[in-house]
Amino acid sequence: MRTQPSRQPIWIPLAISIVIVAGLFIGNLISPNRYVADNDRKINAILNLINQDYVDSTNLNDLVEMSIPKILSYLDPHTIYLTAEEFKASSENRDSLLSDMDIQIEIMNDTVGIVEVVSGGPSARVGIMAGDRIVSINDSSIVGENVTKGAVMKKLRGPIGSKVKLGIKRANAANTLTFTVTRGIVPENTVEASYMIDKNTGYIKVNQFGRHTYTEFMEAMKSLEDQGAKRYMIDLRGNGGGFMEMAILMANEFLPDNVPIVSTKGRYKRNDNEAWSDGKGAYQDAEVAVLIDAFSASASEIFAGALQDNDRGLIVGCRSYGKGLVQNEFILPDSSAIRMTTARYYTPSGRCIQKDYKSGNEYSDEVAERYRRGEMDNPDSIKVDKSQKFTTAHGRTVYGGGGIIPDIFVPRDTSGVTHYYIEVENAGLLQRYAFDYCNNNRQSLKKMTDYKQFLRMAPSDEVLIDSFADYAQANGITPRWYYINISRDMIVTKIKALIARDIFGSQAYYPILNRNDNTVQQALKALNKHKAVFPITESLEPKIIAQERGILDLMYDRFKNLTL
Repeated sequence: MRTQPSRQPIWIPLAISIVIVAGLFIGNLISPNRYVADNDRKINAILNLINQDYVDSTNLNDLVEMSIPKILSYLDPHTIYLTAEEFKASSENRDSLLSDMDIQIEIMNDTVGIVEVVSGGPSARVGIMAGDRIVSINDSSIVGENVTKGAVMKKLRGPIGSKVKLGIKRANAANTLTFTVTRGIVPENTVEASYMIDKNTGYIKVNQFGRHTYTEFMEAMKSLEDQGAKRYMIDLRGNGGGFMEMAILMANEFLPDNVPIVSTKGRYKRNDNEAWSDGKGAYQDAEVAVLIDAFSASASEIFAGALQDNDRGLIVGCRSYGKGLVQNEFILPDSSAIRMTTARYYTPSGRCIQKDYKSGNEYSDEVAERYRRGEMDNPDSIKVDKSQKFTTAHGRTVYGGGGIIPDIFVPRDTSGVTHYYIEVENAGLLQRYAFDYCNNNRQSLKKMTDYKQFLRMAPSDEVLIDSFADYAQANGITPRWYYINISRDMIVTKIKALIARDIFGSQAYYPILNRNDNTVQQALKALNKHKAVFPITESLEPKIIAQERGILDLMYDRFKNLTL
């Protein structure tokens, strides 16, 4: 028997239609896109009013260009706008992550701050330092609201061999310092040096994370392994970061199978990612110490955090910078771009090491504040957010919210810092003396095979310090032998390292400089005591290494006005 289909009440389709329409209406009301569209109309209305009725003629394009950075400044310090010119220059220098010449600059609070200087490059050779502020280029002021990164880079750019005059403000100098930089070839290697500190320990200096850092790093590691290295010291001090992928690949070489390296979490699931070790690392059993400082940031902190949270490496030095934000680039129709924060990254224990940026202008001064409150001298002064307490894979306590806190804290070494040392350093005389020495003795220096031969044949320390004092006096700095004698070891070591670098490259610079480097020596001592054997179980209670205080404590005052 065939049954008749039931007749659906006529009100049901009507009700469904009403629900759909209501849903669309409500969705339109609550949709973020609606607010964007409303604000877009509002901004366009304002621009049209200015264009039609404002008393003076105005270039709307310039008005928009100036407004975008202001809007983004209310987000976070690392979300920035790049003009078409800036974006092009940034893309051309993507491999090295450097601006023209050998410096990386950032503009914040209307100030051009130098955040990184490549060791051995043209600027480093004349004495320019990270933390300096550029106030003029070729006697033209670059301070003020309208200064842009693109305009600064354009002024810095020039043919190899040409010169550029920079006016520099340094906090420990009362007057503006002047440096003339001869534009030259900037070193491209991101692994600056690798050598054997002793018969068992290999040292590697990584100055940034570029596209080829992992390849360079593995080549250096293999070379050290062939020379007998069984444990390693990886120096990330001053390394402002770069490509996250390189840090992940490097960390993987030291980690056991299937442990977390880093994760990212954004507003939407599409920005969430995780990286885990694959168990194929070549150095899973090697002891390793990682050296960090207040300028170790981003990818450097990913690497250090991955090893610390998995109890795989010993972190030595002082608290790192604290950048835990991930940026993506969005290209706009006119070829300008916005580099926008889309996610935070988290170390394996779940901590985000991003420091607070809600305090506005204080963010750029945060590193300087560490020096002012004594953090670089005493671990008890380290600012720790006790609410962000986490546990490593084997039960150690670590903290988030403000950089990586080292396992072994090493204070700054001020034992040789005097007024005289600061004065000759600010004048760039150490670098200039080394450069002139090389020029005057190039024929004999070229016959030497390596820096070790140079050290054997170099003038005695007494002769070198007397010669330098005469050189400094000829350049306007009166010799004060009480202070010179206090700074003697620091001056002589730095000059020898600079001369060796000029002749043999950065590979010769660090073996000399590190002989008196307290952080390197304390890391070596810890490695010799096998404190980095996996798994590290000693609780994270940063230990201060006793250090003789100098008669003056001025060296790091230059950081007090640092902008990053």
